[in-house]
Amino acid sequence: MFLARVIGKVVSSQKDDKLTGSKLLVLRPLTIEDEKSPKFAEGKNTVVAVDNCGAGVGQLVLFAQGSSARQATGMKELPVDAAVIGLVDKVEAFSKEVPNNR
Repeated sequence: MFLARVIGKVVSSQKDDKLTGSKLLVLRPLTIEDEKSPKFAEGKNTVVAVDNCGAGVGQLVLFAQGSSARQATGMKELPVDAAVIGLVDKVEAFSKEVPNNR
C-alpha cells in the first residue's frame, strides 16, 4: 500500500469494456520527510488508479498496485494495475501526526 494525493481525473470514452463505469483518478504518490517535523513530500511520478472509494481531487488516499490492486473488492476481473483502497483520515509517523496540507 502507498499514500497519495488525488490530483485529477481521467475521462476515457474508449476503454476496455470491463472498465465501463469505473472512475479513474490521477494520483501523486507521497513520501514522509523530516523526522523532527514530519510532512508529506510529493513524488514526481503520477499513477492512474481505479477508484471504488469515492475519493475526490485533493484528498489523501491509500492505493495498491499490481496484483494487490486486483485483490480489492470488485477488481479481480478488471485490467487494472492500481486501485484506490482507502480514504485517509490521519497519518502518524515518528510518533507525530503528519499535517494533511493540500
